[in-house]
Amino acid sequence: MTIKRTIVTAILFISLTLQIQAQSIEGITHSGHRTGQLPFPLNSYLELQNPIATNLSDWKNVSKTNISWGSVDIRYKKEVPPSIPNSRKSVSVTGWRGERVSTQFVVWSNKPLGRLSFFISDLKHKNKKDIIPSSQLHSGFVRYVMTDELNKDGKGGCGHRPNLSIYDSTLVADPIDHLTKELSLTANSTQGVWVQTRIPQNASSGTYKGKITVMNGTETLGVLELNIEVSNRKLPQPKEWDFFLDLWQNPFAIARYYNVELWSDAHFEKMKPYMEMYRDAGGKTITASIMHKPWNAQTFDYFETMVTWMKKADGTWSFDYTVFDRWVEFMLNLGVNKSIMCYSMVPWKLSFQYFDQATNSLKFIDMKPGDKTYQEVWGAMLASFSTHLKEKGWFDITYISMDERPMNVMQETIKIIKKANSDFKISLAGALHEELSDDMDYYCVALRMKYPQEMKDKRASENKITTYYTSCEEPYPNTFTFSPPAECEWFGWYAAKENLDGYLRWAYNSWVLEPLLDSRFHTWAAGDTYFVYPGARTSMRFERLISGIQAYEKIKILRDEFISSGNKRALSKITEALNLFDEKTLDKVPASDAINKANRIINKL
Repeated sequence: MTIKRTIVTAILFISLTLQIQAQSIEGITHSGHRTGQLPFPLNSYLELQNPIATNLSDWKNVSKTNISWGSVDIRYKKEVPPSIPNSRKSVSVTGWRGERVSTQFVVWSNKPLGRLSFFISDLKHKNKKDIIPSSQLHSGFVRYVMTDELNKDGKGGCGHRPNLSIYDSTLVADPIDHLTKELSLTANSTQGVWVQTRIPQNASSGTYKGKITVMNGTETLGVLELNIEVSNRKLPQPKEWDFFLDLWQNPFAIARYYNVELWSDAHFEKMKPYMEMYRDAGGKTITASIMHKPWNAQTFDYFETMVTWMKKADGTWSFDYTVFDRWVEFMLNLGVNKSIMCYSMVPWKLSFQYFDQATNSLKFIDMKPGDKTYQEVWGAMLASFSTHLKEKGWFDITYISMDERPMNVMQETIKIIKKANSDFKISLAGALHEELSDDMDYYCVALRMKYPQEMKDKRASENKITTYYTSCEEPYPNTFTFSPPAECEWFGWYAAKENLDGYLRWAYNSWVLEPLLDSRFHTWAAGDTYFVYPGARTSMRFERLISGIQAYEKIKILRDEFISSGNKRALSKITEALNLFDEKTLDKVPASDAINKANRIINKL
């Protein structure tokens, strides 16, 4: 009986183990969708099934495979043929030397395509001597990811979403997949392809022409012509851009997705291409978490501390900066070297983790600005941190940073910072309080809050950084995966109009569980938590954000030139272009309309 029971128990254990293993083999998204493939795909993957059924009547007039240039402003629907009345086989795009310009072509077919691919030639100058090599053209299929929508009142995307089924769910074009070289399409499907041309700094001005050959296996489906009109003007390298881009990086998400040990050599190796993408977009900040869960685990991969806090047996405090140093040195060596943003003296949950030497255990202490204990503990930390930063030569680029904290709390916190070291730089991303401006070396307020002109002028005269941010609160402009992609470009133009230094978004790569497949999350509208995808894949949103930053740089160069030369007519044209950017009109005038019109004005100057 005992042997029999043992055997049955063993069988049940093996069966349960196999079930668990079988479940772990198949991925599952935040919304509970089984993915039908291994968790956390990288080089190749299958998109989720389209929840929108294909209406065959939409395809009744499609009798062949079609190829045409489309628009970078459009997320083409997978199940609907694009509205392109006359197939466009040639496209022309204007850019400065050093600029990245993007185009999109579209393939749609009434029959399945088993091995869709494309090949891009060098772009040859009309002088038949100069070329833009094909290596400077970065391209990829625009893949489809699951998204949702704004809150039901249409006023934003904030708020807990425990039941995602009440929101409309659709596949939407967003990830740009440079790793997949061949793609399979079912019948009655549409597929976009993104083509970005990086015009060399030393390119001769004039027209460059090249061809894109679209194939299905060995069959040529069609050939498209790409024309790049290169201006004699020059855009500096991203490291020289003035635009202050602050996208918060999440190292912890990358460690989880790649299943590597935090802060190991393998972890840094996996992070490198993502942080290079950030650098090449003009990224200026290093996001550092100096205490446990500064945002109270609001993201799927929460931020752990990069500084180890220890209360010694004698009651004094000590701090270990090993992880902090490795992270900062890694980012500095990549070229992200303008600022280190250290979060946060005032976390969303005022509870601080430390290692207690006396009990050999982790403990928490609850304290808030104004408390004697808070002043003592943070005074010790900041004094130690100040000394360490000076030893490393980083003090002058380090900011003690807070996020969306009330004015009275900030005032108490500022007292402690200044007492520890009056030269510490301080930053705040949050509400506008003019009373705090003098103490903020870097101030960033929400789009809806407008800096008084006197305040902007004073901050500029003192070389203080003044930017703005968007969050889940704005229905538009925004960075959701269902937002019109042009809205991401809108940010740069708006910063130029308001004479601001740049833009902040809280999440560069705070991935959801399966970010390549399903961008929905339980707390905000889909896509709110990340711009870039696993595999170091870019996105329509990220590319358009970069286009807006380039527009900002071009406007600054033109303004300086025209002010110097006294060209009032040209300056008035710039003002005319920038006046198109008003968030209050976006419900009536799409961002793409404003951008296209503004570009036509700027490109003539």
